[in-house]
Amino acid sequence: MPFHPSVYGFLRAGVASPELEVAGIDRNCAAICRAIDKAATEGCFFLVFPELAVTAYSCADLFLQKTLLDGAREGVAQIARHTAACGATAIVGAPFLDAGKLYNCAFFLSSGKILGIVPKIHLPATLEFYEERWFTSGQAILGEKVDWHGEAVPFGVDLLFAAAGRPACRIGIEICEDLWSPHPPSSRMATAGATLIANLSASPETLGKEEYRRALLRSQSARCLAAYLYASAGPGESTTDLVFSGHSLIAENGAILAETERFRFETAMAIADVDLERMTTERQRSNTFASATGSHPFRVIPFDLHEEGISRLRRPIAPDPFVPPRQEERDQRCREIFAIQTTGLAKRLLHTGLDKVVIGVSGGIDSTLALLVAVKACDRLDIDRGHILAVTLPGFGTTSRTRGNAEKLCRELGVAFREIPIVEAVRRHFRDIGHPDTRHDVVFENAQARERTQILMDLANQVDGLVIGTGDLSELALGWCTYNADQMSMYNVNGGVPKTLVRYVVSWCAETEFGGAAAATLADICATPVSPELLPVDGRGENPQQTERQIGPYRLHDFFLYHALRLHFPPRKILLLAAQAFDGEYGKEEIRRWLILFYRRFFSQQFKRSAMPDGPKVGSVALSPRGDWRMPSDACAALWLKELEADH
Repeated sequence: MPFHPSVYGFLRAGVASPELEVAGIDRNCAAICRAIDKAATEGCFFLVFPELAVTAYSCADLFLQKTLLDGAREGVAQIARHTAACGATAIVGAPFLDAGKLYNCAFFLSSGKILGIVPKIHLPATLEFYEERWFTSGQAILGEKVDWHGEAVPFGVDLLFAAAGRPACRIGIEICEDLWSPHPPSSRMATAGATLIANLSASPETLGKEEYRRALLRSQSARCLAAYLYASAGPGESTTDLVFSGHSLIAENGAILAETERFRFETAMAIADVDLERMTTERQRSNTFASATGSHPFRVIPFDLHEEGISRLRRPIAPDPFVPPRQEERDQRCREIFAIQTTGLAKRLLHTGLDKVVIGVSGGIDSTLALLVAVKACDRLDIDRGHILAVTLPGFGTTSRTRGNAEKLCRELGVAFREIPIVEAVRRHFRDIGHPDTRHDVVFENAQARERTQILMDLANQVDGLVIGTGDLSELALGWCTYNADQMSMYNVNGGVPKTLVRYVVSWCAETEFGGAAAATLADICATPVSPELLPVDGRGENPQQTERQIGPYRLHDFFLYHALRLHFPPRKILLLAAQAFDGEYGKEEIRRWLILFYRRFFSQQFKRSAMPDGPKVGSVALSPRGDWRMPSDACAALWLKELEADH
């Protein structure tokens, strides 16, 4: 069903490198108008064009010709009139003569009018650039207006443009070299509230410049906590000494969302839905940004931003936000995580003076990662692996597969191994409290978890060691742990690692850190379904209790966790993004059902996180009450649940 992107904080915006010819104003303006129309058919009514696009950038001494300047003035007026016909807003580059001085300018056009003119500040005059030969810097132009056919139009480097009814949409403009300067004007614009920066550029192509350009846009958009639209002149520019590629890009807070294909003579265009609401939220979280101040005040020019309903967002939405899609990047992420985990544990051992650790191993993925961390930490400290006491504590639901993998892995890693069955001890406990062992309720499950933790703690006292926790970030978010049982340890190395990433870290360890027979065992552990193994096994010796059947897929919950805590998105926006990210895998109503469960559990289980043990922060989301996340244990989830119900 179509929706308006602005309702969710998005703006559909585009950059275009139009086909052009040098000094061919009529042809250039026609190409610009066609691009505006084409973008409108794709639901995009905000478009940025390159530097001096009306005339072409490479006119050289033709910029001194009155004929060219008069033609450019009429061309801008023509494009402005065209914006009225389709309800578009466009920023186009053209020369502008005022009081005997020529400026390289950006014209902000909307609803048939010229709402503002922004001159270029930094004029390159080195190597292949000679802009100071023709143009004057607009550096000192503040608070001025110029006459445009009887209308006073704001003119200067102090202009921002604000979309009516959209407080998150405020636009600043800089031109090409301004971005390359040590102090880009966009930095001042961002601190003055600009959430979107438009850059009109004419950047010739040389070896290595393509990637440098990407890196520069990533960096500036991240520094400004803004969306950045960069439109660059195409190969229709003069090739007397240079070649222009038309490399236009859209960046958002350090990520490239879309870009055009280079070296195309026909008009090239890139469109993306930039998240301006996210920019305001990111700024709200950053006291560094909030404390920054600009060098001069800005004039804010209002404009009407037209939009139409769309059926799908045009932006990359990763279904696994914690997991990089590329193998190389994923391996690097796993390497960093493992290094942080092992360093954290090694420091704790050094601080306590202990050289022994105790860890409960189930043959599951989480305890396996914790065991690998313990092994590597001891290796770094020259502690014999035999000082690691790995304990398997089989209960009513333990399967031969997990039990066998636990023992085999411990043997292959060379750590001490003990098996301590808990069934009889738990049955004795049931008799003591008057609970029938045939009643498979929360008492039945939690008694096993607490018995295991008690044994591990007592063993740690016995050997003078440290109990290592195994619960991961996703389990902490959902409260999928037993209070004062697997929720508790003396140091939890996995507390910062989301479930969707744990499996990759273990696989990476198998390939790079631990070889031989251990690698095959680790592979089988990675292939084992996630289960707490607390309910009795069936007649085939298999455990019917699979976690994701009860609480939902961890891929969805990690998606919810990232967008709710890292990006602070509201529930209906998370639902929209998840429905697109998991299209074809999960239906919207199924996603809504698990998202409701996520919020209910996240709010109700905060008391477990408020008492969580020490452990290292690993990524951008952490739940330690001493670090990133401060939340009262008795907070109410009603508002979040109400929003999901209202969106139904």
